[in-house]
Amino acid sequence: MAGLLYMVLIAAMLMPSAVVGSSYKEGEKVVMYVNKVGPYFNPQETYHYYSLPVCRPDKVEHKSLSLGEVLDGDRMAVSMYQIDFKESFDRKEVCTVTLGETEVDQLEEAIEDLYYFEFVYDEIPIRGFVGHLEEGPILPHNHKTYLWTHLHFTFEYNQNQVISANVTSMGLNPLSLTEVMPPFPATFTYSAKWFPTDTKYSDRGTRQQKFFPQHLEIHWLSIVNSIILVFLLLGFVVLILLRVLKSDFARYNLTDEDGDEMDQDDNGWKIVNTDVFRFPSHKSILSAILGNGSQFLTLGFGIIFLALLGFFNVHRHHSMNSASVLLYALTCCVAGFVSSRFFRQLGGKNWVWNIVLTGSLFAVPFFVVWSVVNSVAWYHGSTQALPFTTIVLLMFIWLIGAEFSCCFF
Repeated sequence: MAGLLYMVLIAAMLMPSAVVGSSYKEGEKVVMYVNKVGPYFNPQETYHYYSLPVCRPDKVEHKSLSLGEVLDGDRMAVSMYQIDFKESFDRKEVCTVTLGETEVDQLEEAIEDLYYFEFVYDEIPIRGFVGHLEEGPILPHNHKTYLWTHLHFTFEYNQNQVISANVTSMGLNPLSLTEVMPPFPATFTYSAKWFPTDTKYSDRGTRQQKFFPQHLEIHWLSIVNSIILVFLLLGFVVLILLRVLKSDFARYNLTDEDGDEMDQDDNGWKIVNTDVFRFPSHKSILSAILGNGSQFLTLGFGIIFLALLGFFNVHRHHSMNSASVLLYALTCCVAGFVSSRFFRQLGGKNWVWNIVLTGSLFAVPFFVVWSVVNSVAWYHGSTQALPFTTIVLLMFIWLIGAEFSCCFF
């Protein structure tokens, strides 16, 4: 019953549908969400956008997020930027913020760490830098920090749908935080420009510009070195085995008269027959390892299969995170089946301990490491720390998957 409910849940959340998207009329309001900020060269360290001393409404209204978005550290909230569909304008004022010494120090620290911000407009992420750092000469070393107080948004549309969105601050005069003594007022403004395009909505992911550095470059020299090392080690092993087998064959091919002078007991590679049919001393651990390995193998093939079917695309943000969690819980039945079957083949008796070990061999160490990482993130106020409700949901999903795997014992 639990398995049937789980399959229905996954089908409801991941079933592909036609990519239609949202349609708007000219002048219709499209909500701009602020999401997060963080260092450019460490995208995993993120904080809420409103943690910086910037324009924020009197009452922050958060957006309801999916499980995958929460796991990715998203914390979207309604912004004060109002950009209607297909309406261009040169300049609008967001608000005026009085920056004291504490606020200036916070902004300077963020700019020195190359903080970026992320907005979301019609499910399209928009990223830009908080400020600009200008380095001085080496001796004497000094630098200046500038805050981008004006943002220029550019959009592309095809009939009644948004195709792409981008933000820039180049060519605009920033606010110097080094040359002004706090407190002082800072006025934040923005502008928007719309352009028509022939790009279809289904292809709008190709219009998004790369923002983060591409670390996944192929290091061909390292790959070649690794291949050569593998072949060398393989050759050494083959040579050693050939020498051992050659000496063993020479021993077994001796005549009877010569064989009487030598020990007739099995030796060399033939003594493996004494270990092949002997059960291991730790049956539960071996069965649990095989069960968890089979589960992750099934999980990997499931993710690849869903990707080939087109579940993970630009229109389904963070859907891979949600699919991974749900598939992990669903494939607990694979771990339970493989582990229990192998445990019984080995003649195991303590099946209760095998159940506990199979379910906790990966989950318990992962939970301990995650608890430390999540506690550190929570202490520093990072959005990577999971909310309590999400933790309860994940534990509930894991318990259902563990219960489903017990059906095979």
